[in-house]
Amino acid sequence: MTAAADARGTELGRYLKARRAQVRPEDVGLPTGAGVRRTPGLRREELAALAGVSVDYYIRLERGRETNPSPAVVDALGRALRLRGDAYERLHELAELASGRVSELSACSDNTVRDSVLRMLESVRPLPAYVVSRYNRVLAANPPGRRLLPGLWDWPEERRNLTRYLFLHPVGRTLYEPWAENVALSVAHLRAVAGADPDDPELTALVGELVLKSPEFARLWERYDVCERGGGQKTFRHPVVGPMTLTYEVMRLARTGGQRMVVYQAVPGTPDEEAMFRLESPDARPESAPSDGAEPATEPCHADVAPPAHAAAG
Repeated sequence: MTAAADARGTELGRYLKARRAQVRPEDVGLPTGAGVRRTPGLRREELAALAGVSVDYYIRLERGRETNPSPAVVDALGRALRLRGDAYERLHELAELASGRVSELSACSDNTVRDSVLRMLESVRPLPAYVVSRYNRVLAANPPGRRLLPGLWDWPEERRNLTRYLFLHPVGRTLYEPWAENVALSVAHLRAVAGADPDDPELTALVGELVLKSPEFARLWERYDVCERGGGQKTFRHPVVGPMTLTYEVMRLARTGGQRMVVYQAVPGTPDEEAMFRLESPDARPESAPSDGAEPATEPCHADVAPPAHAAAG
């Protein structure tokens, strides 16, 4: 087995192990038995029996030594693990990658935002909007988009990552309501986009930092929940404009290696919309001390967009 195939098989094995740990025997009609189970969730032999494969074969899959499971086996494992939606799709994607039937997704090495996208950010004002990379690094934003995320711009541009902001910035830890639900979704989304290339340097640097600095992130990362986010609703406790609930849409940008444009809006004529419109004002920027040892940002807060970033995150 080549080193690349071994890495792909290992990622499939990690996923199977993480998901197995989250299924209780009683969830699938198995007796729990007497005494304390040393293994969280299902045992390997229990999952193998439920999926109709041999224990030896399943162990090879989980250890990354078997990298060519058939679609029927993958389906059986997905059913046994009670996977649905994005989690089920992720299992199939990882199996395809392990087998070599599809090539790994290439990360975007150039984080430059196209001029046409920068014009779009300007055109949607007064709606807050920003562009993020495949791994949630903020690459550009219009003024209300910048003010929606207070304190992020105090960090150097290579550290302006939304997942890092949620876990490590003091404002990021209080901005969203409820925080726990938002961070769980953020980590699940990062897992979803990272699965095809788990050894990407930008990803490994970000994950390594967060695992060391945030026990909450480490716990959520180990769960291996996956969720592709295409839009939804968020409630903010903004330190300047006050509480507001906004809906957002996520648009994938073609030929960018995973860049996405996120645009927020509010129900017309509501207090939420009034609060959102106040983000257009230069006064909607709190006085915040730099966190995590960062130096204050030097660009003025009224800049039309954040300067495009080129360096790797982490």
